[in-house]
Amino acid sequence: MTVYFIGAGPGAADLITVRGARTLADCRVCLYAGSLVPRELLAECPPDARLVDTAQLNLDEIIAEVLRAHEAGHDVARLHSGDPSVFSAVAEQMRRLDAAGVPYEMVPGVPAFAAAAAALKRELTVPTVGQTVILTRIAQQATAMPEGEDLATLGRSGALLVLHLAARYADRVVAELLPHYGADCPAAVVAMASRPDEVVLRGTLEDIADQVKAAGIVRTAVIIVGRTLAAEQFRDSHLYSAERDRHVC
Repeated sequence: MTVYFIGAGPGAADLITVRGARTLADCRVCLYAGSLVPRELLAECPPDARLVDTAQLNLDEIIAEVLRAHEAGHDVARLHSGDPSVFSAVAEQMRRLDAAGVPYEMVPGVPAFAAAAAALKRELTVPTVGQTVILTRIAQQATAMPEGEDLATLGRSGALLVLHLAARYADRVVAELLPHYGADCPAAVVAMASRPDEVVLRGTLEDIADQVKAAGIVRTAVIIVGRTLAAEQFRDSHLYSAERDRHVC
C-alpha cells in the first residue's frame, strides 16, 4: 500500500488536480481535515471507502489510522488543503511513516497564495518592481518562528510578503511592516479563496487592518503586502520582447 499526501487545493472542489482526483478515486481510505477540505471532494472516493475526518485527531491518532490501513493493504489518500509543500504539517507525518517503513508519495495541489493572486487578478512578480515572493507566517499561539525569520527581519528585504495564519493579528503585522514598507504600500487580504464565500480586501498598510476587523476575518485567509500588488508602470518582460533572439536556446 501507499499513502498519498494530496493537495486538495484552496477551497473550490474543482481546483484539485486531475492527478489528485484520480488518486483519490483509487484509495480505499481517505483521511481529510473536515474543517478545511471541501466535502464535495469526498464524492471522488470509492463508494466503500473509509472516510476519516482528522480535524479533531492528534498526530498519534492519525498515524494509527494509516497503520491500520497499511496492515489491511489499503492505499490511503491523505487530503490536505492547499498544497502539501507549505504549512501543511506533512513533514512530521512523513517522519513517522519513514520510521514505520510505510511508503508514501506527494501529489501537489493549488496553494492558497496562488488562489489569492487569482482572486486579486495580479501577478505577484513584476519586472523591475518585484521578483521575490516570501511565504511566511507569524509566531503567536502556534510553533515559534526560527531566529531571523521574524517580520522585522524579512521586511527589510522589501520583497512581496504572503502571510498565512496571520489574519487574526493584522494589527501586529502592520505595526512590524510599516517601518520597512511605508503606510502607502499596497496590501490585500483574501479569505476563503476560490470558495463561494470568498472575501477580497484591497488597500494599503495604513488601512488594511481596519478592513480586516470590519469584515470579521480571523482565519482561512492570507495577507499579501508588496509593491507589485499595484504595479502599473513597469517594463515588459524579456520573455515576449520583440528584441529577444528567439533562435538562441
